[in-house]
Amino acid sequence: MMKALIYSLPFLFSQLASGESWPQFRGPNGDGVSTAENVPVKFSETESVKWKTDLPGRGWSSPVFDGKNLWVTTAVEVFPTEEERLAILKESGEEEKTFAARQVATKIELSAVSLNYETGAIEKTVPLTTVANPQTIHAQNSFASPTPVLENGVLFAHFGDFGTFAVDTEKGSILWQEKIDLEHGVGPGSSPLVHGGLIFLICDGVDRQFVTALNVKTGATVWTTERPAMRAETGDQKKSYNTPIIISGRDGKEQLVCMGAQWLVSYEPATGKEIWRLDHGNGFSVVPRPVYSGTTGLIYLSTGFGKPELIAVRPDGSGDITGSDKLVWKEPKRIPARPSPLLVGDELFVIADGGIASCLDSRTGSLHWTERVDGNYSSSPLFANGHIYVASHEGVVTVLKPGRTFEVVAKNQLNGTIMASPLAMNGSLIIRTGASIYRFSAD
Repeated sequence: MMKALIYSLPFLFSQLASGESWPQFRGPNGDGVSTAENVPVKFSETESVKWKTDLPGRGWSSPVFDGKNLWVTTAVEVFPTEEERLAILKESGEEEKTFAARQVATKIELSAVSLNYETGAIEKTVPLTTVANPQTIHAQNSFASPTPVLENGVLFAHFGDFGTFAVDTEKGSILWQEKIDLEHGVGPGSSPLVHGGLIFLICDGVDRQFVTALNVKTGATVWTTERPAMRAETGDQKKSYNTPIIISGRDGKEQLVCMGAQWLVSYEPATGKEIWRLDHGNGFSVVPRPVYSGTTGLIYLSTGFGKPELIAVRPDGSGDITGSDKLVWKEPKRIPARPSPLLVGDELFVIADGGIASCLDSRTGSLHWTERVDGNYSSSPLFANGHIYVASHEGVVTVLKPGRTFEVVAKNQLNGTIMASPLAMNGSLIIRTGASIYRFSAD
């Protein structure tokens, strides 16, 4: 397993080894795997709670940790009356059948919040921007859903069309800010990736689909690459909310892998030049972040909404690899449209949005087991200290044993909704709900 992690993101290996850094969505390698030890498996509102802190505003972004402080992003929302909400939706051109599934705000105040890891006290609240009459979002989304990234004392907070910000974590000041105009359709969701002096953003809206890289020091655009042409007739089926990954293939060359509607595409990180592309079908609104194994040499990903499929792709081709032997296997049943896959050794674990968990052989795609885990899921699973953690909308965190047989270790009920993905530090587990953030301790 360690070999796979070293292959996938070698530049982060020193952070991974400590078990005390969680700088981006799904951790040091972006794959939900932690090396933390002594992580609690049984906890509740009253059991194993080191601290619980209520957060201002609301957001589904996951916490990040720099070794000293936790950071989250949040949105304080001002909502219209129901009569005003319906009028705004009608004026925006929304179809009436979508009204029930839309959130409307007349104003949002976006902030980055820093918490003391030891005490849970809020140490800094950094106001970032105020947006009047923001784009409407899906009822299950938030105005602060993308997870920020920490690197070298800077927090990179991305809110899609609402703005991208670099924050000095020591001073609590904004170093730069940029705005990329994009019609998301149902709100932003793609988290940024920082690597090699660049911040990579997938910008797959209903109006335009592209990938861009900004300079981490200035926010200036370094390159922008348009997505391949799509066969979908409506922009709604061209949008996506994926978070990119960087891989180092067996040839030693780095690739920026960006999943989107219809196409999985690999780019040269420094230039944005396309290396290869794969037509994965008609999936859209792709949320799950891909994972890569240096051991198998395969990328594993879900194809998104429509009819999600889990596919395994060998990333050593060039040009259009559709229909080639680069697509090694696929599984069309019980696949998530929102939670990301989790690779533990040779086993690939997924949990579908409706709570069907499955374990597959990562080399062949053959099914080891499939079982129901009650609840609905958007949060991505975590592997830490020999256990898999899955957190449901209903606030239940189920702890499973990895492996070729299904085994539940514990079920833990919290108050509130969980959409953010949990993170593990040595001796601790961090979980964010809609209103609060918890630190559970094994001590």
